[in-house]
Amino acid sequence: MKQLSYLDLIGRLTDLRRLASPAPEGERTGTFSSYDRRSHYNATTGLYESWDANDDGIGVIRHEDGFAVVFDATGPGVIWRVWSAYADMGHVQIFIDGSTTPIVDMPFRDFFERHPANLNPLGITNLPELTPTLSRGRNRFIPIPYQHSCKIRMAPGWGLYYHFTYTSFAPDTQLASYTGTLTSTEWKALATADRVLAQRGYRLPETPSSQTDQVTVTIPAGTSVTLTELQGARAILGMHITVAEMTDANAASLLADMDISIFWDGEDLASVTAPLGQFFGSTPGVNYFRTLPIGMTTGFLYCHWYMPFAKSARIAVVNHGAQAYTMRLSLAHEAIEAESPMMRFHARWHADNDNQRQVAEGRTIDWPVIELTGRGRFCGLHLHVNNRWLPPAIPASSWWYGAWDQKNIDWWWGEGDEKFFVDGERFPSTFGTGSEDYIGYAWAAEPPFPTFESAYAAQSCVPLDGNGDTSVVRVHICDDVPFQQQFEACIEKYKPNVWGDDNVCTYEVVVYWYQL
Repeated sequence: MKQLSYLDLIGRLTDLRRLASPAPEGERTGTFSSYDRRSHYNATTGLYESWDANDDGIGVIRHEDGFAVVFDATGPGVIWRVWSAYADMGHVQIFIDGSTTPIVDMPFRDFFERHPANLNPLGITNLPELTPTLSRGRNRFIPIPYQHSCKIRMAPGWGLYYHFTYTSFAPDTQLASYTGTLTSTEWKALATADRVLAQRGYRLPETPSSQTDQVTVTIPAGTSVTLTELQGARAILGMHITVAEMTDANAASLLADMDISIFWDGEDLASVTAPLGQFFGSTPGVNYFRTLPIGMTTGFLYCHWYMPFAKSARIAVVNHGAQAYTMRLSLAHEAIEAESPMMRFHARWHADNDNQRQVAEGRTIDWPVIELTGRGRFCGLHLHVNNRWLPPAIPASSWWYGAWDQKNIDWWWGEGDEKFFVDGERFPSTFGTGSEDYIGYAWAAEPPFPTFESAYAAQSCVPLDGNGDTSVVRVHICDDVPFQQQFEACIEKYKPNVWGDDNVCTYEVVVYWYQL
């Protein structure tokens, strides 16, 4: 029997080490969302029908007593993330462990701003990193655990669009169910986690037993160079990289010219392989942002994913460019137990659009992100969208390209829902409501577009009118998606690679995961 206290759950908000541990049997992560319920799998025909249905703001499980039921799960489990594009004043009610009295009964808008038992006079939840608003998207990462069951329902007038991302634990897990109140110790732990997230990315992670290596290597044009090799059972805690020749003017080409690869335990095939800028979550060029595990600051590119290995690690860089580059690597690492059953960190880039299998099943809309077999945890992605169009000859009546149904060009790329199939599921346990909703922002089809950053999501690059390159990152730390046998992630892509009069919309992605 495993016991998880509320403090243990708070610890997962910032714990990158945990992601390398294999998930026990029975641990699963999913999302209840407002996706269009016309999308379904026909078990008789084996086809996915109405798979591109896009009325994603109002879907619910069922209605009861005038309320919309939006979450209904058995425990033990915990809700990690609540998101909404438009949280209004209709009440959200949360029922724990079969109780007929809601633990939470408050306007849905207030749910993102206030805690039912907050100790300060105004009741305002002053945890900005755990409750960020990202370009109109409301996010809440304050755990809500339940031992036996949890049901959430919404009163009329609650708003539009919702996600509730949760983890179900093995049946013998013991949780302290959420009561609507927190102890002073728990409040302090939440405040500490919020502070840790606020200070993310500035320094290499260190422990009393860790060491930091400084390496400077020149990489001639057209060559592959090993930056460093480590021997023994160790774990990389973080790396910072700078390139001496990089400027704002040449950063886009430089970061695309170099590929980073990491090899674990003498393997021939790299577990990490991606263009340098893509791996660190920035494309194209210099785009400053900080998430908890990756980012780009004014001083360096950083990666703080926890990376254990049993025998050796080798980090290499290939220079596809026409000139030599000088790279400086700062690497923090420490010794671990040789027999520690830790998974290996992986990252993989691709930009293909090979979805023939999906087409055969009626899933034409689904753009493949990754397909994996084995045991591991999916931990997020960096998506670069190149969406460019010729401005229409007829001016819009308002705004850049007109609002809502009065647009003079249908240019928006981001309606696509994320879908995660785990261990052979025929219907995905995560079915989202839009690409920007998955990242954590909202209503992105109407410019102007801001850049933003947070611990778990960022948009580091986007033109004011959306015409050009968009670079977004979404990482799963507390809400990673474990799999025992198989995992598939895809995201709907509504725009073809070439659309309209020679306009383009192409995707490329780097996926981050752990795997045995």
